[in-house]
Amino acid sequence: MSKRVVTAHIPIDLAGQVDLLAARLDRPKGWIVRQALISWVKLEAKRHQLTLDGLADVDANRIVDHSSVVAWGKGLDQAG
Repeated sequence: MSKRVVTAHIPIDLAGQVDLLAARLDRPKGWIVRQALISWVKLEAKRHQLTLDGLADVDANRIVDHSSVVAWGKGLDQAG
């Protein structure tokens, strides 16, 4: 797999946390950063897909009106 170096300026306290994780896990700092980026990119892809799914539901009129949500919420107060 081809690789490319990416540089980022991060706060000193975050860099310190990466240093501590690298030491605790006995892994290079680059590995820690790579794992974090992989997780974040996957999370953002999922968020994007959920947004697209939600917009498709709105376009297809698969929605719940505000008054129904309010009534449901009031029912939660009475259930407890």
